[in-house]
Amino acid sequence: MDTLPDMSAETVGDSAYRRIRTDLIFGKLTPGQKLKLERISSAYGTSISTLRETLNRLCSEGFVVAEGQRGFEVAPISATEFQEIAELRELLEGHMIEKSFASGDLDWEAHIVSAHHKLAAMERMLLSGERSDAESWKQCDFQFHRALVAACGSKVLLDAHAAVYDRYLRYQMIAVVFRGEMAASEHRELKELALKRDAKGAAKVLHTHIHDCVAHALRNSDWLKPVMTKDARPDPRKKTKAG
Repeated sequence: MDTLPDMSAETVGDSAYRRIRTDLIFGKLTPGQKLKLERISSAYGTSISTLRETLNRLCSEGFVVAEGQRGFEVAPISATEFQEIAELRELLEGHMIEKSFASGDLDWEAHIVSAHHKLAAMERMLLSGERSDAESWKQCDFQFHRALVAACGSKVLLDAHAAVYDRYLRYQMIAVVFRGEMAASEHRELKELALKRDAKGAAKVLHTHIHDCVAHALRNSDWLKPVMTKDARPDPRKKTKAG
């Protein structure tokens, strides 16, 4: 974006939508949690009628489930859905990388280098044991992957990628996924391959990057182990150690 958004023009409904959506993605509202309208409207400073509109909007995005007359709850998660979302992300991002690498200019290259520099700094903090700023880390992660595909030439693809990435990110944050040096190394490879315009090489690294993230989450997250009941599942806000 060329300019910062005019936050003064944001409506109460827009603000509530943005805040609730962020809390869903980052696991502050947990899978299966009942969203009681009175409590949620008070917590997010919005009317119940506006809240209903917001939750219906989030239903259409797959973050919330409407239960008829029983109200709303946070959408559940499953290993199968995570794998399907990961496959869709790889399909979209791989296609966009091919188009972006073919048409990107010097400004595009500079944006990739800048985005990777910020991401690498966050990854060094994580590797040192500092895990408190997950939102900033994942924002940097998104901005780097976004930079790779930014020259694809299609707003439709960019919007679709952003939506899929957020659903993928929700699983990452609930599972508290950070694969350490392997993930950081793959990001470095993607940066170098972008500068070389090697789309085929980048597609291979992207496949490993996404596939290994999913495999890591399935091995290490209690949330994605089907043998556990919903009541027995842990609160991800209490997890302090990533995989």
